[in-house]
Amino acid sequence: MAKIIIIDDEPAMVEVIVTLCREKGHEVFPFNAAPKAVEQLPTIAPQVVIADIKMETMTGFDVLRHVREHHRQTAVILITAYASVETAVEAMKMGAYDYVTKPFKIDELQMTVQRALDYQAALRENVYLRKELKNRYRFENIIGTSRKMQIVYNLINKVADTDSTVLIQGESGTGKELVARGLHFNSNRQHHPFVAINCSALPENLLESELFGHKKGAFTGAVADKRGLFEEANLGTIFLDEVNSMAPQLQTKLLRVLQEREVRRVGDNKSIPVNVRVVGATNEVLQTKLKDGTFREDLYYRLAVIPVEIPPLRERLEDVPLLVNHFLQKHASASGGEPIKIDPEAVDILCRYDYPGNVRELENAIERACALCDNDRILPTDLPPQIVAAALGEKAEQAVAAMPVGQTLDEFIQQQERGYIEATLNHCGGSREKAASTLGISMATLYRKVEPKSKK
Repeated sequence: MAKIIIIDDEPAMVEVIVTLCREKGHEVFPFNAAPKAVEQLPTIAPQVVIADIKMETMTGFDVLRHVREHHRQTAVILITAYASVETAVEAMKMGAYDYVTKPFKIDELQMTVQRALDYQAALRENVYLRKELKNRYRFENIIGTSRKMQIVYNLINKVADTDSTVLIQGESGTGKELVARGLHFNSNRQHHPFVAINCSALPENLLESELFGHKKGAFTGAVADKRGLFEEANLGTIFLDEVNSMAPQLQTKLLRVLQEREVRRVGDNKSIPVNVRVVGATNEVLQTKLKDGTFREDLYYRLAVIPVEIPPLRERLEDVPLLVNHFLQKHASASGGEPIKIDPEAVDILCRYDYPGNVRELENAIERACALCDNDRILPTDLPPQIVAAALGEKAEQAVAAMPVGQTLDEFIQQQERGYIEATLNHCGGSREKAASTLGISMATLYRKVEPKSKK
């Protein structure tokens, strides 16, 4: 059910339209004078306004102009008995959703109203999705409070709203695409396309066609003209992941795009201008490829106008607890339930691992643990075996390193036993009776073991 305002200075016409709209279950607000209807617009907040064009004091065009200026989420349908091409063109130019000619058929008006409502719903959904996308790729979602991540935050915040080319460098799994999307959705290009491609996923000839497009007949199978991804990303951002894997010929074409801001489709001799921000990413140290000649030096400097280095997770293990909480919240949102708890010992184990797969490996570990845990609580046994083994191995090494040397085995055992008894006494508030009961020994045994032996 929608709210619909009807404005016509002919009472009989208003009554007809009211009846047709109410048949469809809509809430209708009829007016015979446009000024009164316009005054009530903020209070009623309708989804649709149906207004006659030819009215005294205030015309349907005047109503349309007011709605477009002050209530842009409301669709306007104009009604006219004097239909002409000029009238239709004027109505659409001014922003009317549609117009209906008197006399109209019952189903014609009802269908026009329903289409207008569907259109408004699609607009609202589009606004919602764009807000969700922007929220999803806020820089706050790039998790970490470590000093190295603060450097990354400061840099990308400064360059997000510029058109400078960015080269994101970091190991696989560090979140390079997340940073690229964050740059796009926090820039003035956010309402235009974000196009991503992995340059290592396609052979050279297919990658060239994907990036730059092709003309019909350019090669076997090119049965029609094809727009490339640079054209698809016009006014937006193109993300070239693993740009380090690009073949020399394609590096040359990419350099031309960056220099000339135009692309040439495969098999075409005509250039097409494009307005695209380029964000590249590499999981290799490109200086090595520059030295061996497998990556063009001039292209590197064109790409790395703003270089962004994403640190591996092993260099910022203090961020692991924050990331764990983030992934638990993410899992809860996806499953529609409450966040699963995690045992402190499990967190401690996760903080001792060096993560060769970086943040992606940690996320996979949390997803696995959420699936395996009992009673909505993650224990160390729910974590991947290699993570647990690495953490326990580190603890064992630390314990061995802390052990005293130069003692007999009996002396070492006595020392450990005495330390455990003293710890139990502290736990029992100094009560020897409670400590003996806890240890399962007699009071006499307790006294013998804690009292220093007299020297003979």
